[in-house]
Amino acid sequence: MCNLYSMVRTRDEVRFFAKALRDLTSNQPPLPGIFPDYQAPIVRIVDGVREVANARWGMPSPAFVLKGRNSDGGIANVRNVASAHWRRWLGIEHRCLVPFTSFSENETLPDGTKPPVWFALSEERPLAFFAGIWVQQWKSVRKVKEGETTNDLFAFLTTEPNKEVGAIHPKAMPVIFATPDEIETWLTAPTPEAMKLQRPLPDGALKIVARGERKDG
Repeated sequence: MCNLYSMVRTRDEVRFFAKALRDLTSNQPPLPGIFPDYQAPIVRIVDGVREVANARWGMPSPAFVLKGRNSDGGIANVRNVASAHWRRWLGIEHRCLVPFTSFSENETLPDGTKPPVWFALSEERPLAFFAGIWVQQWKSVRKVKEGETTNDLFAFLTTEPNKEVGAIHPKAMPVIFATPDEIETWLTAPTPEAMKLQRPLPDGALKIVARGERKDG
């Protein structure tokens, strides 16, 4: 499960690549280490306008996950889109792009440690996007000490891993878009067509760019 990624490209690059007309992130600095429950940029469509905005990483959890708990830290990665819990958020109005430059999966070593291994499209860490979903103004208790808060929330889809990720984490990898056509399909196509994009990148499309670091600049 991807629970750590980086986004160190400029917001102008994000807006240009995703054709966003509005930027609400206020010149946010590079984010070399984004963890679950952090605020991070997404590209979404609100009132017909494509915009870059911040949201909190972690969609609302299914009811069975919350049984016996008094807070909901959220679900960072979504795989089973056939679930009724997730189907309600697969329409155009809830799809988003999550910009990133690299992401990590934990490698299990013989000594039992699990250091992160960072993947990117190349050593230059070009901009790409996860296939995201989001929900607006969700009320919940994310942390008991905070009490109830209202947040825009997001998560991104996962799928079976390609060769590079599978060698480190054999269960899953994020759904990644690196082309304008994929971006447009995800943001604008009917749900059945958009969901065909829940697939791994081709083998050879990713490079290991760092190991053992908690951030990737």
